[in-house]
Amino acid sequence: GELYNMSKIKFCALGGLGENGKNLYLVTVDERIFILDAGIKYPSVDLYGIDAVMPDFTYLIENKEKIACVILTHGHEENCGAIAELLKTFNVPVYASKFTISIVNQILTENNLNPKDYLLFSVDDTFILTYGQTSVSFFFTSHSIPETFGISINTEDGSIVYVPDFSFGFTKDSHYQTSFDKLNEVKNCLLLCPESLGVNNINRVNNDYTFNHMINDALRSPNRVVFAMYSYDLNRIQKVVDLCVSANRKIAVIGRKVQRIINVSMNEGYLNVPSENLVNLKFIDENNTNNDKDLAVIITGVRHEPYFMLQRMMTNQDKLIKLTSDDVVVTICPPVIGTEKIATRALDQLSKTGSKVINLTKDIIKSSHADSEDLKMIYQMLKPKYICPVIGEYRHQYMHKNIALEAGYLENQVIVLDNGQEITFDNGKLLESSISIEVGDVLVDGSIVGDINEVVLKDREQLSLEGAMIIVTNIDARNSKIISGPKVYTKGFTSLCDQELLYDAIEIKTKEIIERTFVNEFIDWNQLKTDIKENCTKEVRTLAKKSPIIIPVIIDINEDEL
Repeated sequence: GELYNMSKIKFCALGGLGENGKNLYLVTVDERIFILDAGIKYPSVDLYGIDAVMPDFTYLIENKEKIACVILTHGHEENCGAIAELLKTFNVPVYASKFTISIVNQILTENNLNPKDYLLFSVDDTFILTYGQTSVSFFFTSHSIPETFGISINTEDGSIVYVPDFSFGFTKDSHYQTSFDKLNEVKNCLLLCPESLGVNNINRVNNDYTFNHMINDALRSPNRVVFAMYSYDLNRIQKVVDLCVSANRKIAVIGRKVQRIINVSMNEGYLNVPSENLVNLKFIDENNTNNDKDLAVIITGVRHEPYFMLQRMMTNQDKLIKLTSDDVVVTICPPVIGTEKIATRALDQLSKTGSKVINLTKDIIKSSHADSEDLKMIYQMLKPKYICPVIGEYRHQYMHKNIALEAGYLENQVIVLDNGQEITFDNGKLLESSISIEVGDVLVDGSIVGDINEVVLKDREQLSLEGAMIIVTNIDARNSKIISGPKVYTKGFTSLCDQELLYDAIEIKTKEIIERTFVNEFIDWNQLKTDIKENCTKEVRTLAKKSPIIIPVIIDINEDEL
């Protein structure tokens, strides 16, 4: 047995610091790694065609025998979207709430994995996981999605408490309530890691009065009402449903199957629409317009999708709803980073259709993220020795640090980290040196994960800005002669210089290079293509002041056999 009770505790992030999404934190206690969350983030606009960004698992692969389990706090993609990829790499136990496990099942199924092949455990806030001297306990927090957890990893030197998405607002729905009793049981908090996304919520409301008033106002309209919302905002969707029920509206939820969260929550009873109110719309035809005056339509999606669906409904592309000037449209989806343009365009087009538009902006919608008051309250409840702001871009973490300093913490008690920076507590003391581990982004493009490197993205950027130039030549290598070409084709390429002149110059240049190659005994095809690329790039740059991607296509034909 051990003669002394002390432990070595390490904390670091593979993703989630200095960025919004891709959350994956590691707490290592005596060589045992607990993985907290495994999320993705959506790229900003400049990653051409990339659907999502995931953390790099290299460090975990190198230490895979130390992994104890994965604990997921809730069902939002930035916290659980990378779970399929993680489980493909390591089949380790996953602990999460019942709702979150339902979402995980769906993610695995979408990735052609069978949930039965994995160790998925749904737990509640009474459950305690034990590993030797270390235990893990759970408490519920209030967020926009049901059964969101905060997690406490309890060691002999104190607890490491991770509270990703929370707010202390009151709600009557039990799936969204904070378990204050469990939060109060957390003892001796060594390190508190609370979210930082809500630190900017200075002038946001802290109740639903204005929200309810505006929704009820819309529902007083004698005509159809259409609500556009984010699917991950379940708590708010339920509030809209309840108000529609009180107003005796029929309710149609569009795109339910497509939206993972909506699908799961309706099937499992987390989103309650009374069966006498719920209607399934049929496609529009001569007998059916879906234009009943008592209809409330809820469309949901992530990022740009609600706006995209509104656009389809305005331009008669949608098979279920055709917006007219009689409709009232309520948008409860304030733009997120990267969707501002499409949002503005959609709202602009909506004004043209003459529908009555009620746009609920951020400042009248209660946030589901902790503001400075919520943060001060959790400091007060847990009295941590150290605070490490997590989740959010660097400016959020920096503002979070200022809130902690304002609350009386000292500079050396608030630790702002980057992804990959690891801190160590030895015997409950924070060691001075911090080491860095390898971190990075793994890009997901459709179904390809990984191998999309900088070069591919650079190429996509270049294609989008400059276009492509393809140079096709047929040669007979054995007899060292050009049979036809070189011929230049371009895609997405424009320039102010004379096109014929440019194409001629490129063709002459390519011909020269090929004829020079014929002098050698063997043709080095790669070298030949590189030479054409390099020389023609220079030529185009000089003549046209452009840098398209140049693709030489050389086809070798044996003329004797023709």
